[in-house]
Amino acid sequence: MALKTAVVYGSVRSARHGIKAARFIVNKLEARGHDVELVDPMERQLPLLDRMYKEFSAGEAPPVLESIAAVFRDADGFIIVSGEYNHSIPPALKNLLDHFQREYHYKPSGIVTYSAGPFAGLRGLANLRAVLGELGTPSIPSVFPVSQVQNAFDADGHALDKAYDDRVVRFLDEFEWYTRALRAGRQAAQ
Repeated sequence: MALKTAVVYGSVRSARHGIKAARFIVNKLEARGHDVELVDPMERQLPLLDRMYKEFSAGEAPPVLESIAAVFRDADGFIIVSGEYNHSIPPALKNLLDHFQREYHYKPSGIVTYSAGPFAGLRGLANLRAVLGELGTPSIPSVFPVSQVQNAFDADGHALDKAYDDRVVRFLDEFEWYTRALRAGRQAAQ
């Protein structure tokens, strides 16, 4: 059975290069046989958090929350693609993540960080790991950092530097191991 993976992207800036990294991950997951959905807050027009999805009565949440909740509920795991804003994560990503909680439980997350400079978004990593752990989607040990993201991928998410094609293999191997293990655990608990 194919793994279902939600790729969660966190920027809503008008000139965003991180979306290319998200598309790269989507392409790589699809090539490995995953059923993938990219969740992009710019496309979804998610409102600022007022009430979490779980705080709505059944059938009363806004349609955008219902659609994302369905993706997250069905997912076996999450890949979070995050830039770094002031040594933390983008506000749009935090807003998107905070709308949900139960949908993440006992499912792993993998972290892709990026920046326009040499640090590849790694200074926001500790913050993101803490948030994901609190939400119930523990992050795998490996991360996939991308420096100078504007030069790393084309608009369709193909690597301009083939080193990314090689580096992503270990990251996705590890993500798949945790995803299969936790899926088996969830199934055994039913």
